[in-house]
Amino acid sequence: MYAVITTGGKQYRVEEGEQLAVERLGASGDVQLAPVLVVDGDRVLATPDELKAVQVTARVVGDARGPKIDGFTYKPKTNQRRRWGHRQRYSLIEITAISAGGARKAPAKKAPATKKAPATKKAPVKKKTPAAKKAPAKKAPAKKRPTKQ
Repeated sequence: MYAVITTGGKQYRVEEGEQLAVERLGASGDVQLAPVLVVDGDRVLATPDELKAVQVTARVVGDARGPKIDGFTYKPKTNQRRRWGHRQRYSLIEITAISAGGARKAPAKKAPATKKAPATKKAPVKKKTPAAKKAPAKKAPAKKRPTKQ
């Protein structure tokens, strides 16, 4: 059984017992992660209704830091330089459980059969004839401006 979870704007394929580094989580201890997809043998759970009962729990093992990224900007002939660095922080988590919650794909629901009385014919509705449209109002001709001399 495996699941696809989403955390930190990224998606990860995880199995029970697996450790991975994810974007920093502010919590410690056990964490619930949002599943996007769960595959259990032949059964695939992917719709929001099916995923309501699914839980993916993980334990925060510790923190880690990614590789150092050095940056440098330079504009020639202006003595404009800037040097900067960045080191991303991650949380190490271990997937402790993926529970499908016994969710099964529900069969399509059928509408209950109700007996209706036979429909009676209604009298045809008379269509209203549109009223005669008025002719658009005529615009007065534009006045000429007096010329300057």
